[in-house]
Amino acid sequence: MYCHILKTLLVSNCFVSFVADKIHGKMGEGTFGQVLECWDKEMKEMVAIKIVRGIKKYREAAMIEVGVLQQLGNHDKGGNRCVQIRNWFDYRNHICIVFEKLGPSLYDFLRKNNYRSFPIDLVREIGRQLLECVSFMHDLRLIHTDLKPENILLVSPEYVKVPEYKGSSRTPKDSSYFKRVPKSSAIKVIDFGSTTHDRQDLTYIVSTRHYRAPEVILGLGWSYPCDIWSVGCILVELCTGEALFQTHENLEHLAMMERVLGPLPPHMLKRVDRHAEKYMRKGKLDWPKGATSTESIKAVLKLPRLQNLIMQHVDHSAGDLINLLQGLLRYEPSERLMAREALRHPFFIGDHLRRS
Repeated sequence: MYCHILKTLLVSNCFVSFVADKIHGKMGEGTFGQVLECWDKEMKEMVAIKIVRGIKKYREAAMIEVGVLQQLGNHDKGGNRCVQIRNWFDYRNHICIVFEKLGPSLYDFLRKNNYRSFPIDLVREIGRQLLECVSFMHDLRLIHTDLKPENILLVSPEYVKVPEYKGSSRTPKDSSYFKRVPKSSAIKVIDFGSTTHDRQDLTYIVSTRHYRAPEVILGLGWSYPCDIWSVGCILVELCTGEALFQTHENLEHLAMMERVLGPLPPHMLKRVDRHAEKYMRKGKLDWPKGATSTESIKAVLKLPRLQNLIMQHVDHSAGDLINLLQGLLRYEPSERLMAREALRHPFFIGDHLRRS
């Protein structure tokens, strides 16, 4: 059905590019391939086509994504939680998945907004929808495993500019003193290539580093709660504009967690797998002695406690948000809030209801 969109396929240096009459531009690119914005002549709508490189592991991930998307679509009749798949086809060994066209990712919106935070009421609405999507997936026994701002898209690209007066003598006429706020809080989750069904033997590494749960790093096995940890990290990032754990190394990552959230439980540290034993010393995290550099130690020491971090950026609802985040970011996976529980948290009631 969609093969007419693709006119010529060119492959060079392991990168794929397409030339077609109805291609409007490139929307994104990654190790998997690229995403193109195209006009669907039959449906008379703009679509996004994810074109996956013809390499075995990427093809396999793409077929997993197709299966998950079809399963989600069969249960999400309103189509308001996850990105909707229109079709898919295999074009010269390249899996091509056709999606509804959405707006920018939360990460791209933050980046173009100079990493300035979202208003707390918008964080509340985005958080509610994200948890509803996670709850929906978990009810179907699916674990996303790669939740992050890059994989959450605003439905609409429209935004307004509002003045930002915090701590500056600049006037609102200064363009850098305005920040963008999405017109609509509606979001959808994307990228289901790493999604898995719940099993007993899940021990391999999942999640993008900044959003990776402690049980994954420590090799303790993981399940649904790893998605919940990622949601907690995402909500903090939306409130502050920056990733909570900006690191690329396991020991530093664990030390950052302890700095922000307090000590890791001894019972978890005693059960670490052989790959994580090198991060321990006498039953505790080998920090700062095991640090790779003084810069690494400084990166950890500059982090505030979670409650202080939130209070620096949130004017109202800070107490409820801190309490919610403490539930989402509990070290012990079995003690972490489930998505359905989190949705009943007072943070999602909203100030306007509490005041009435």
